[in-house]
Amino acid sequence: MKVLANDGISKSGITALEKAGFEVLTVQVAQEQLQNYINEHKIEVLLVRSATKVRKDIIDNCPTLKIIGRGGVGMDNIDVDYARENGIEVINTPAASSASVAELVFAHLFGGVRFLHDSNRNMPLDGDTKFNGLKKSYGAGRELRGKTLGIVGFGRIGREVAKIALGCGMKVIASDHSIGEADITLEFYDGQKITLKIKTEPVEELIKHSDFISLHVPAQNGYLIGKEEISKMKNGVGLVNAARGGVLDENALLEGLESGKISFAGLDVFEEEPTPSIKVLMNDKISLTPHIGAATDEAQDRIGTELAEQIINIMANA
Repeated sequence: MKVLANDGISKSGITALEKAGFEVLTVQVAQEQLQNYINEHKIEVLLVRSATKVRKDIIDNCPTLKIIGRGGVGMDNIDVDYARENGIEVINTPAASSASVAELVFAHLFGGVRFLHDSNRNMPLDGDTKFNGLKKSYGAGRELRGKTLGIVGFGRIGREVAKIALGCGMKVIASDHSIGEADITLEFYDGQKITLKIKTEPVEELIKHSDFISLHVPAQNGYLIGKEEISKMKNGVGLVNAARGGVLDENALLEGLESGKISFAGLDVFEEEPTPSIKVLMNDKISLTPHIGAATDEAQDRIGTELAEQIINIMANA
């Protein structure tokens, strides 16, 4: 049985699949050539991340496909319902990358409150001639401790963000359409742990009381955070979007940054991905990463192993 990992897979995932008798192909096939490649090589399992799209055309025209796997959480690049209606199993790895995404959120938060993203741009250019001026420019940082973090979307990733926030001494409020409350367990040395219960509240309330807001929701029909929502936020709020492009209105974000309503933003995802707006990329109040939330060695290792286990179990029970 042939597996095409079109956007790559960890060595541990390959090893597990090969041990179970699968042939794993890791060539990266262009989107427009994918259908022909699947048919030519009789691919039965297609593994993707966010780059490759698996739409109706591939599902209709690739009869050998039995499983589509998404290495990560969101599956908006796959026509999931249509695939399942046509007898194709669709799997993902919702828990494997949660901690990695949460840590990236805090990389943006720590960088934002201390201007690291902008300082790292300007120190190489002017650090030797304008050191004192730069010191003054970046000398009005803030602490995260004692501030309130609003987490919009309280699934696995949102809860991992909450754990780090609590560990940093932050106050946490959360909002989620389907989750009323969640237990957050903090683990310490030598098996010690403590569990805190966090109740969710409407996003309309969250945005009024948060010093910083982090978004963790799937792709939406329309913006979740736009001009109206930003107008109700605290002055000087910081925003982080490591969820999906299109959740946050980038034009409204830029207006908020220009007016000072928003002090900084951290973006790992973009509306026009993979060609983000130049205005967004050039704004010195935005910390930027190219959709790398799950891109840690540890997360990719977990993703590969989890995908392999699911594939092996599905085919064993077929």
